[in-house]
Amino acid sequence: MMAALTKVLWRTTGADVDIEDLKIVLIFCGAGLLQSLLAAMTYGVGPGLL
Repeated sequence: MMAALTKVLWRTTGADVDIEDLKIVLIFCGAGLLQSLLAAMTYGVGPGLL
């Protein structure tokens, strides 16, 4: 799957994409998403945000 994602990024942007760099970006995005979900579960969503 990682190779397919790399090929798609290479075809659309034309930039040389390294799989290791892509893994690091995906790890940080996943960590940020997890932190956001934990904060939403802990503090709830305010009525002004809906």
